[in-house]
Amino acid sequence: MITVRAYASQKIAVFGLGKAGDATIASLVAGGAEVYAWDDNEAGCKRTAETYAGKIQTIPFVQWPWKDIKALVLSPGVPLTHPKPHAVVEIAKQHGCPVIGDVELLYQACPKVRYVGITGTNGKSTTTTLIGHILKTAGIKTEVGGNLGTAALALNELEEEGVYVIETSSYQLDLLKTVRFNVAVFMNVTPDHLDRHGDMQGYVAAKMHIFDRQQKDDVAVVAVDDEYTQSVASTIHTHNNQQLVRVSVQSQTDGVYVKDGVLHDGAQRFDLRGIVTLTGRHNWQNAAVAYAAVRACGVKPDIIYSAMKSFSGLRHRLQLVDTINDVRFINDSKATNADATSNALAPYDTIYWIAGGKAKEGGISTLTDYFPKITHAFLIGAAEEEFARVLTQHNVPFTRCGTLKEAVRAASEKAFSEKKKDAVVLLSPACASFDQWKSFEERGDAFCDMVAGIASQSGRGKRHAL
Repeated sequence: MITVRAYASQKIAVFGLGKAGDATIASLVAGGAEVYAWDDNEAGCKRTAETYAGKIQTIPFVQWPWKDIKALVLSPGVPLTHPKPHAVVEIAKQHGCPVIGDVELLYQACPKVRYVGITGTNGKSTTTTLIGHILKTAGIKTEVGGNLGTAALALNELEEEGVYVIETSSYQLDLLKTVRFNVAVFMNVTPDHLDRHGDMQGYVAAKMHIFDRQQKDDVAVVAVDDEYTQSVASTIHTHNNQQLVRVSVQSQTDGVYVKDGVLHDGAQRFDLRGIVTLTGRHNWQNAAVAYAAVRACGVKPDIIYSAMKSFSGLRHRLQLVDTINDVRFINDSKATNADATSNALAPYDTIYWIAGGKAKEGGISTLTDYFPKITHAFLIGAAEEEFARVLTQHNVPFTRCGTLKEAVRAASEKAFSEKKKDAVVLLSPACASFDQWKSFEERGDAFCDMVAGIASQSGRGKRHAL
């Protein structure tokens, strides 16, 4: 845990009492701050009040002593601007109170440590994890967290030679004031979270904050394989002083690129095709971006490649859970939009696809090129009817299942009975989880447990846990 001492004996407020909020309160209390906390969720407020009884003030934000509060630490899930600012944000602005996030507090507590920041629409969790793995393999003290799962202030405190590798969402980037990333990574952009940023221009602008305050010795790594990131790279090249490394899996660049599964860096060549956990074009982009980022941290190419070959992959992202009766069960619960699901559909040809949840804008209309690969779809959650209409239009057979449990049962039974070669039961929802689950992790864990139950009943198969 990080101890934040910058607000010792001062009043500071925390709004949003999830994982990040809990870690923030613990860090501020340890540093001697006078903390005021609240959440729109009554249960969260009650839990926090019981945990910190006598140590903090858990009272509605309208009752906070705003004129004395030095900063409001806002959960990334609370609207800052769109569709409209939350009332707590409006009050903070009225009183001239800075609105910041937990990553800002981490930087204030540990300003001399090196920081690697990663953002983008898809692939950032795998890339963040891979960067951390390579740095650790190279013997560099490294902590990995942020939007990835471990809250920034729940990380261990590092000495000056260490590196914090932080996955940053657009929400978190909106809350940064002084953070400087020594290496800033921009992966890709597809429409997402537009309800929170107004439009694509607002979304990209929020992502661009990752480059704020970089200096000439810092490095910006940009994967230039879509029109938005190409524009981002041009903007950086024109207006900023930091070093720019372009990365591509579509064409040769003056930086790092992948052609036919081989990573190129000047005279260096590394074959990625044999690395099971980095298969597919999307993972080649992840690998190339990670390579460029850790090279910027001073790691030698041969060490990077060796570390890549020992990378175990990411839970909930194309995770092979089990093989039962020659059917592979793949957990891709982290695919919360169609673009992420396209990466899951691409490697397979006989797919029993479990999809649905809380749909993002555009639904699955961009996935039609992959529909011939789908043997049968099993639909769940709030998007069930919307997805059914699209699949009907394209003659893709499907079953309305309602729940994940029913979808897993129906998909496994059909796959077992049809005995098609190279069959996969693929959970890649192309949807957020919030209609039925608290998180994509909870959804993915439930899928793994259901598959384990099928393996137990069949008496066959070996579970593969990453």
